[in-house]
Formats: sequence, structure tokens, C-alpha cells
Amino acid sequence: MTTTTSTRADIRRARQRFHTDIGWLDSWHSFSFGHHFNPNELGHGLLIVSNDDVVAPGGGFGSHPHADMEIVTWVLDGELEHRDSEGNHGVIGPGLAQRMSAGTGIVHSEFNASSTAPARLVQMWVVPSQTGITPGYEQVDVTDRLDAGGWVAIASGQGHEGAVTIHQPGAVMWVARMGERERLDVPRAPYVHVFVATGTVAVDLEDLAGDQWNGTTLNQGDALRLTGEQAAALTALERAEVIVWESDRQARR
Repeated sequence: MTTTTSTRADIRRARQRFHTDIGWLDSWHSFSFGHHFNPNELGHGLLIVSNDDVVAPGGGFGSHPHADMEIVTWVLDGELEHRDSEGNHGVIGPGLAQRMSAGTGIVHSEFNASSTAPARLVQMWVVPSQTGITPGYEQVDVTDRLDAGGWVAIASGQGHEGAVTIHQPGAVMWVARMGERERLDVPRAPYVHVFVATGTVAVDLEDLAGDQWNGTTLNQGDALRLTGEQAAALTALERAEVIVWESDRQARR
């Protein structure tokens, strides 16, 4: 395990992300993706892709391949239908976590399950701890745990109960649906990526005190990148949904 030696915090605003708009897909990329490339934006920790997608009614990604990647899909609005070459089929909506392990190779498609309403999702890719594993698929309903409040482990390589399993023990994905004025401490790890999926939150960074940080707001689509076990807390200024990835090291790409 490799840890960082100094604390750091960086904010990436929603409009600073790479953007793809091809009609049926309106996508904002937190890191380099496809033809969008910046050598300084290759991921944070073990998270190397985080795409905030809106898929038009009836639109979707036709059959395409993946290999040696842990892919987690989290739907915020609408429903997404999945099919793959291993015979897996599922329709996921808010509160249903989906994990696909590409392993030695898998071909899949993803389509908006509705012909009338758009679907919004965040798809995230994590580097696996080993290559060449057998492809796999998992879908878990975490609605009840989310409704109970606080951080909920959604995808984990550390055996968190009720989470989908990723083949990477160095990473965990957490989600919280925060009520107005609710305050939560952010999980601490060598690398932490905080993404505000909906709503607005205020940031408090304990180790980097100062007017330039404490009380800073993050709106929908904004992200906070923490390194070096940086302590932080979030206060919801309105109802908000926040996605956090913690990693124990930086991925090599």
C-alpha cells in the first residue's frame, strides 16, 4: 500500500469537466476519456473514469467491449437497461447498484429503458487489483440503507455488507442522501474523490483552515479531490446526493 505524505484539497467545478454532446448523449467527464485527454487528468486514486451522463429517451450505447476494468453504474434519474455477452440482463434505477467486472473481456450494451423520459447516471471505472479474471455482473438494491441515512457502502473491495463487490481491495464507493442542514464527515483515505450528484453542500476542511476553504460550496457536478488523509466535512445546504470514492493509492496508467 502506498500513502501520501502531505494533505491537499482541490476543487473541480462542473463546467471544468470535459464535455461530449452527441444528441442522444450529453456527458460530462471528470477525467480524460475518449478523445478528451489531459495528462494531468488521468484519475484520482484508483478511480480513473467518472462520467456524468444524460441519455435521451430510447438512446443508448450499442454493444461494445471492455476488459480488465471494474465498472460501477449509479442511476440518478430514470432507468438503464443492461445486456452483456455473459447472458446478464438487468434494468437499474435510483437505489440499485450495478457492477460489471470486465476481466478477460466482455461485450455489453446500455440503453435508456424509457422511450419518453431521459435517464441520468454516473458511470465509474476502477482499476482492478489483478487482470484476467472471469467476467462478472452484480446488481444490488441499497434503497433501504440509503433511506436510513449516513454514508452507505455501494461498491467495495473490502467486503462491506450489502455492497456490490469490486475486485479491488484498495477502493470503496460511498453514497449519502443528505437532508437539508445535515452534516457528515467525509471518509478519510490517501485519496478521496467527492462528487456532488445533486444539490449543494458546504465544505469544511479541518487541516486546511482558512476563509479560502471553509464554507466553500459545491454544487451539482462539482467535485472535491482530497489527498493525504485530509479531514473534511460536508453540510447540505439543501437536499443533496453525494458520491465518494476512497482509494489507498494512485492508479498507474
